[in-house]
Amino acid sequence: MPAPWSVTLRRMKDLAGKHIVLGLSGGIACYKAAELCRLLIKAGASVQVVMTQAAEQFMTPVTMQALSQRPVFGSQWDSRAANNMAHINLTREADACLMAPASADLIAKLAQGQADDLLSLMCLARPAERVPLLIAPAMNREMWQHPATQRNVAQVQSDGARVLGVGHGDQACGETGDGRMLEPHELLDELIAFFQPKVLTGQHVLVTAGPTYEAIDPVRGITNLSSGKMGFAIASAAREAGATVTLVAGPVSLSTPRGVQRINVKSALEMLAAVTERADQASVFVATSAVADWRPARASTSKIKKDGSGQPPELHFVENPDILATLAQSERGQSRALYCVGFAAESHDLLANAQAKRASKGVPLLVGNIGPDTFGQDDNALLLVDEAGSRALPRDSKLALARQLIAEIAQRLGPGAAA
Repeated sequence: MPAPWSVTLRRMKDLAGKHIVLGLSGGIACYKAAELCRLLIKAGASVQVVMTQAAEQFMTPVTMQALSQRPVFGSQWDSRAANNMAHINLTREADACLMAPASADLIAKLAQGQADDLLSLMCLARPAERVPLLIAPAMNREMWQHPATQRNVAQVQSDGARVLGVGHGDQACGETGDGRMLEPHELLDELIAFFQPKVLTGQHVLVTAGPTYEAIDPVRGITNLSSGKMGFAIASAAREAGATVTLVAGPVSLSTPRGVQRINVKSALEMLAAVTERADQASVFVATSAVADWRPARASTSKIKKDGSGQPPELHFVENPDILATLAQSERGQSRALYCVGFAAESHDLLANAQAKRASKGVPLLVGNIGPDTFGQDDNALLLVDEAGSRALPRDSKLALARQLIAEIAQRLGPGAAA
């Protein structure tokens, strides 16, 4: 199973300087809150844990205190607060309140404005205009699907809370379905995305990533060393920026960034068909994939055997279609209704080759990098090339560079980009 996206690529302190109040209500999913707290702190956040009495039946305050390095609060009568107003004090310095797990009972209280314990009091008393409330539901599938729960979820969303959705799978009761709390790395990704500037709201970004594979016979083929990590990072950054994102991926082992629609393909012809089908719905196309320039004219239907001559079999090749040029030179590409961004993975003479490729493809922006220095790595260095010249983005994590590139694209789309 591929490692979670946040584990495979993220190295930065995405939540540095953020103070998160982590609220736990009663449910078996409390065990996930321990790992969530650890991930939040590794991402640079400080974490203040608040628990209900029911939550303490599943996870001890001692555990959460050890992980957060802060005293855990659980009672509105806690005398450790200097003014005996923990429900006021705990949120005044917070950047967000995250309820994980949020039980059906807690969601019902929030929907009705009830406040009979510290956690519900704190949510109601927080400065709502500057301290957002994020909710990670966790409950049995029947409880989640119940009309009362769905009404309550709709109400808290209407009141301004962000409900992060639920997972699907096996539940502690032995049943299977919707209602599981999202995994800790998914909640981390959601929280990080929440704080990113929404510069592409209303845009639809189409991204290609990874290599293509051109079959020679059923067991052999032509491919390259592209890992797909840069393209996946761009898809993740575009989604963080508020865009709808479609990722057309060649054969790679990366997990899909949360909130991104993924289309798997193998060959260049399959990739062309996938992007052509979806180009009319997109407003931005970012071609990061390393598409094979050539493919065998005819793939053998059975494994090609050695014939004892010591000579390799004779293979004939045909040129693959140019996916970037096809979209860039289409009517929507020419009119900039589809803003096309190309990538060039070079081995030498990066600036000259990138400038030549930009001109030949007819794209407004070409991003160059040195392929051997980045294939399979979690970091990269980019060169942005347009008609006015070039600008280097120094070596950094691929996700950090992807965020810079997305900000650059949004700026080039103009003030109406975040519509």
